[in-house]
Amino acid sequence: MTIELDPRIPEADTCVLPRILARYAELYPARIFATFEDGEAWSYSRTRDESSQTACALLRLNVQVGDRVLIWLPNGKTALRSWFGVNHIGAVSVPINTAYKGGLLQHVIDNSDAHVMLCHGDLIERLLELKSHGSLQTIVTSSEKIIELNSAFGSLGISLVPFEALDAQTENFSLPDLQPWDFQSICYTSGTTGISKGVMSSYLHLFTMGWNCTKGLTADDRYLINLPLFHVGGTLFVTGALARGASIAVISQFSTGTFFEVCRRLGATRCLLLGAMAGFLMRATPHDQDRNHPLKQVMVIPLSEDARVMSKRFGFDVVTLFNMSEIAAPIVSDINPTAPGSCGRLREGVEARLVDRNDCEVLVNNIGELVLRSDCPWTMSHGYFKMPDATASAWRNGWFHTGDLFRRDQAGNYFFMDRAKDAIRRRGENISSFEVEVELLAHPDVLEAAAVGVASDHGEEDVLVVVVPKLLASIDPAELIGYLAGRMAHFMVPRFVRVVAALPKTPTSKIEKHVLRAEGVTPDTWDRESVGLRISSVRLE
Repeated sequence: MTIELDPRIPEADTCVLPRILARYAELYPARIFATFEDGEAWSYSRTRDESSQTACALLRLNVQVGDRVLIWLPNGKTALRSWFGVNHIGAVSVPINTAYKGGLLQHVIDNSDAHVMLCHGDLIERLLELKSHGSLQTIVTSSEKIIELNSAFGSLGISLVPFEALDAQTENFSLPDLQPWDFQSICYTSGTTGISKGVMSSYLHLFTMGWNCTKGLTADDRYLINLPLFHVGGTLFVTGALARGASIAVISQFSTGTFFEVCRRLGATRCLLLGAMAGFLMRATPHDQDRNHPLKQVMVIPLSEDARVMSKRFGFDVVTLFNMSEIAAPIVSDINPTAPGSCGRLREGVEARLVDRNDCEVLVNNIGELVLRSDCPWTMSHGYFKMPDATASAWRNGWFHTGDLFRRDQAGNYFFMDRAKDAIRRRGENISSFEVEVELLAHPDVLEAAAVGVASDHGEEDVLVVVVPKLLASIDPAELIGYLAGRMAHFMVPRFVRVVAALPKTPTSKIEKHVLRAEGVTPDTWDRESVGLRISSVRLE
């Protein structure tokens, strides 16, 4: 009996990452796929070979189909080949934010059940600070760190392997029979309603996301990847460019001062800018070189600037959308949108409702939580890894609940209004108030704590923490910040600290965060930036 596949699901060769790469490597072997900051460029065939080589090395480390592999690397060649190599053997890529440390890092390692990690040499010592290492058995890292730390990790039952092992000769490698619904990756969320959740994605899910975010991209285009490859904001454009036979330019990080020079040097015709990045560019002094670049279209998320003003100044088109790791760009805008504050309209293939707390739909121009579903299987996340209760909650009543509040007008434009969940958005990073509070409560002098977002001068939010000291204790804000800086990612470290005698609470003793948000930065709030205390990320070379 012949079984026909659902006609809505594309052929595997067009949506499964390793199979797309293999197809283009055969059709256009010399076509450039990736360029890097040092000027090196990889053709499609070179990218395939690097991926296959990495896959063979992982097979020798006993990585099998379906195994999770942790990738803890900054943007660059090694990160790209590691991701592709993991998928080439049908394993699941699990990228980790390079800023993670302490409890959040511990949770990701434990939850993933991974026994192999590819780790940058400058990060590996953070692992020795953890209480346990989950299922980890092997870490691929730099040779220098192996010499220095081999004994320490050996005592933990973990073997260290040099990155040079990834360069071993490919041995009769052939792709497994991967299908659109197969498990491709886990992306850990910021943990906006509790501990971070691992978003499971199929190949078709990430393909759909990338495809819908790169409409109009051609083989002549090059997408600048200036967001980390451990964020969906980086990976989706790699996937989209690959699916459309285009190319990418991978850089370590965005810089306002060098942005246009980098675009010129690497030939980038498109890119994504987070709202704060776009704001930095718009606030820069106008220059006669503002249009001296190859950019044709820029996606800004969220779009708080006037798209038409940006387009007129810089000479590129502006688009925006709404997306999350769990979904696939369901709301997209027209080019140079004219509805102020809108994320766009619903794209084809997705259903959406705005609902109240009982999942009852609200009327047009009323505020409700955005819930979604797709008309094609496997084009959204299939759940949270090892978290069945969280999966069931998010997908209750047959719809995925975004946790975000929107308004929809008569014309079908969607406007983001607020977060139903306790997330803080700072310079492109989603920060879990829960995880900030966990670290605050670990301080010996803190009795109670709450973290909220307050408006930032740079757009989005800054982190304000309100703390209650223990009886007979006192809290020095500067000392508290120093304590937190050693326990959490740099972008999570609060800017503002307010010490109070008691937190506002409901009759059922729940903290009224809406009161703290409304009060905002009060006269008695301490601002670390006002005393010159800045927390910066460590640039990895």
